[in-house]
Amino acid sequence: MRLIPDQDSADLSSMLRSLLGAECPISLVRELRQDPAVAVPDSLWKALADAGILGLAVGEDVGGSGGGLADLGAFYVEAGRALCPTAVHGTMHAGLAIDVLGSGEQRAAWLPGLSAGILRATTALSNARDASIVTPRLRVDRSAGGWLLSGTVEFVVDADDADILVVSAIDVQNGRTLGFVVDRHAPGLTLQPLTLMGGHRACCVGFDDVRVTESSAVLGAEGDVGLSGEDLHRVANAGVALQSLDLVGVGDAVLERTVDYVTMRHQFGRPIASFQAAQHLVANMHIALSAARLAAHSAVFWIGRGRVATRETAIARMHAATAAKLITLDAHQLHAGMGYVLETDLHLWSERARVLSTLGGGSDVAAGWLDEEYA
Repeated sequence: MRLIPDQDSADLSSMLRSLLGAECPISLVRELRQDPAVAVPDSLWKALADAGILGLAVGEDVGGSGGGLADLGAFYVEAGRALCPTAVHGTMHAGLAIDVLGSGEQRAAWLPGLSAGILRATTALSNARDASIVTPRLRVDRSAGGWLLSGTVEFVVDADDADILVVSAIDVQNGRTLGFVVDRHAPGLTLQPLTLMGGHRACCVGFDDVRVTESSAVLGAEGDVGLSGEDLHRVANAGVALQSLDLVGVGDAVLERTVDYVTMRHQFGRPIASFQAAQHLVANMHIALSAARLAAHSAVFWIGRGRVATRETAIARMHAATAAKLITLDAHQLHAGMGYVLETDLHLWSERARVLSTLGGGSDVAAGWLDEEYA
């Protein structure tokens, strides 16, 4: 496993940072945070699609860039740094889910549109409070001419900004698990917006006999087995590991801003950075961030090699969630009163850290995954 990025990885990260710096300015982040009615602009989707970012980990045979999960990880780091809307994450994760769970026909049906930015998507394949729980919340029954989905998924991130939802359901006839690609505007599908910190969006999604007719939209229907729990866990772990890299990007941005501030801010005739107490805090932030970075890259590496990697994912989440909390809290302390002035923007990274470090399970939940691995 390569722990030090090679030149290609460094060039990719540099390109991503420049692109997001131009297309996702802090003014856009503030606008999306303050007004729930504002959607992620088409210009950002187009820029990401034109650069091949939306299909980074998707094969070239289905319209992607032919990269790997590690390349997608590089995007997540820069997305956290730039506060790129998480609706983009949802589309990428949906593409990853279809790539892992779908057949060749289904990959060809959906992945080109996702990679080109024509379709926006989100997933509901694992529990938002504990990503290790992949038991479906929905039921599905075979009917004349298709499948009927019923039930409620309580927490689906960015569902209101998606064109399609990738969900799972229990087949009531034989108990197998199937996946479905559902049109968000399908009759019988309802969205109830939920209020989250910092303008992040989620919905409670209801399914009242939502009909799915196309074979390309039913994942795992071939044979009597359905989708395997191992594949569903791998998809869920990939989402947690990639979110952990987003938290690394958040930590990067906050640490950089904090170092700039304590170097510039003077007290008692000298920079705050010259005081040992401030130096110790910054050193601890750096150490925590380095550990989180290595752990998250390790998890992404092994998942990208086809492993479920629950152990590595648990360690990545524990380090990333802990580091995100420590770094953002210490950053506010070092900024003092200025850190709580909204115009400084520091709170935007703190809010993202709080949301993403709990989505799918915080460090305490992840510790349970590790415990189960060694049980």
